[in-house]
Amino acid sequence: MDASRVALLREVLAGTEWVQASRRFAGALRAGVTRHGGGLLLVGSATYEPWHLAAHLDDEAAWSGLPELSPTLVRHHVRAGVPAHLSVGLGRLAAAGRGTTLLVVTPEQPGAGLLERVHDARRNGATVLALDGGDRELHALAHDALAAPPTAPGTAGPAGPGTGIDIGMGMGMDIGPGIGPGSMPGPDHDTLQHLVSTAAGEHGGPASLPGQPPGRPAPGRRRFRDRLARLADELTAPPPPRW
Repeated sequence: MDASRVALLREVLAGTEWVQASRRFAGALRAGVTRHGGGLLLVGSATYEPWHLAAHLDDEAAWSGLPELSPTLVRHHVRAGVPAHLSVGLGRLAAAGRGTTLLVVTPEQPGAGLLERVHDARRNGATVLALDGGDRELHALAHDALAAPPTAPGTAGPAGPGTGIDIGMGMGMDIGPGIGPGSMPGPDHDTLQHLVSTAAGEHGGPASLPGQPPGRPAPGRRRFRDRLARLADELTAPPPPRW
């Protein structure tokens, strides 16, 4: 999803909490990685791997001048012969401690095994964030969380036939019924990831984590207008074959 589509998505969601909520959550993510400097770990459930978000955050890290946003994708199953950046298994979570930011991303239930590893990481001092479907146990472990609205079973999209607002321009990204003010539309889980990843790379000082004082912009950070110009240039060329 390019910058124009994200702008359109934000316009569609104007008047709801989703734009502000995604920026707030992205700010907490940016604050964790820039303040603590211990690296960003990204993990999903056993059946949902957030490699797409990993690729977007990797791009945002390059375009925004914030290398700390580039994540390490932690995988439940690692096949032999894959590149090094795709060969990090769940054992990496055991080493997650003070300074590490752990982002759990899944629209499904995370599972007891992953919850136990996340609990251990938090106990060891890691900052835990969750971008999910609203799992209560995961939210209880997270320092900050953002949940997509539930998808009704048996529908063609988040809102069902004829009720979604298609802003994906052929990419299948619909805006379905949300849980924002006045039952205004809300994004599905994949679309919410685009909002968060884009907001994470935007210009501005990192937001504060709960109980922490506001931060200040990092030296040399590009203005948002400069970032958009760089993004337009990058979109004219194929992305690097990293993911």
